[in-house]
Amino acid sequence: MIRKVTLEELFVHPITQKYVGRSGMAHAISVAEKAFHISINKGVNPDLAVKAGLLHDIGHYEWYQNGEWDFQLYKENDIHAIKGAARAHKLLVRCGENLQNAKAIALAVLLHTDSYLPEGHLQLTPLQKVVAEADEADEEPGGNHHYRQIDSSTALKRIKKLDSNIEKYLKTNHLEQTS
Repeated sequence: MIRKVTLEELFVHPITQKYVGRSGMAHAISVAEKAFHISINKGVNPDLAVKAGLLHDIGHYEWYQNGEWDFQLYKENDIHAIKGAARAHKLLVRCGENLQNAKAIALAVLLHTDSYLPEGHLQLTPLQKVVAEADEADEEPGGNHHYRQIDSSTALKRIKKLDSNIEKYLKTNHLEQTS
């Protein structure tokens, strides 16, 4: 199984470092790891789930008022999933990701939260459900999950381990990269 874009390639990209770093790299990696395990249990392609998990908050904007983080202002005005879906899609295409996969990942980023949507019920795909569940599993009150720290060498080790786990899973299960 040959993947077009590895998680490591996405992780080291300056766009990922800038925007995912802004929203919390430790949280993003934790969500990616959770997405791997959840996707395996639910029969969802872990390559897509992990990439969406890593990039799910790439559209975050820092909401500050009077020099301090204003969680309530963020909750009332945030559209990070919309911005993130567009940013993730552009990054994935730029890196050479399969176009159908790039779209599926971007849509999972878009729908990982419903905080910006009007009332109603969405019919989420299995991939979208995996990413939302992984994100919810890593959340902390008041948005504190965005403030956990991780050093770059530990982050890269965890990313490389995820890439290795994905490769093993795809090879063992003979999955196509677009499945």
